Amino acid sequence: MKLRGLYAITDSQLLAGKFLPYVEAALEGGVTLLQYRDKSADQARRLREAEALAELCARYKTRLIINDDAELAARLGVGVHLGQTDGPLTPARTLLGREAIIGSTCHAQLELAEQAAREGASYVAFGRFFNSVTKPGAPAADTALLDQARARLKLPICVIGGITLDNAAPLVAHGADLLAVIHGLFGADSTQEVTRRARAFNALFASAD
Repeated sequence: MKLRGLYAITDSQLLAGKFLPYVEAALEGGVTLLQYRDKSADQARRLREAEALAELCARYKTRLIINDDAELAARLGVGVHLGQTDGPLTPARTLLGREAIIGSTCHAQLELAEQAAREGASYVAFGRFFNSVTKPGAPAADTALLDQARARLKLPICVIGGITLDNAAPLVAHGADLLAVIHGLFGADSTQEVTRRARAFNALFASAD
């Protein structure tokens, strides 16, 4: 499967009270990967929400990724995204099997991306590119990093951090395969607007091809 297009990431606070309708609206507009990101300790709710997302993703033929929880991913038979503090990828690959999508956070460091590639990552994620609501702080990554990564890596490259429709086009032009978006997609005041934004993000790839 070609990993290219919009990578939607959920945010429990942002989507409170409209979780499934907004996710479905994004899927309606076209989503390559959907990441369930929930940092709470409420295991029962996380399982329930992840199961609901797995059903939705199956209906829209979108691949579901669980953030930081390989056990939950294994339970649902879906992929996982691991941060640098989550340990090496190898145990997750062993647990989830050869076919599972496993992503790795590489911040703005090519060395981390090359290590992730050796450990069997399906894609690598660089960021932050812009100021981000989810993880505030100075942007660390830029298009020069993307150019270097493109030259050195054979894996799909995901970009994250404050990405909106206004600033995403140069990232695609410099070789980003996946645009990981939270607020730029879900920070909308209607489901129609979420769908419109999803389509617009995907259109950036069509015009770059």
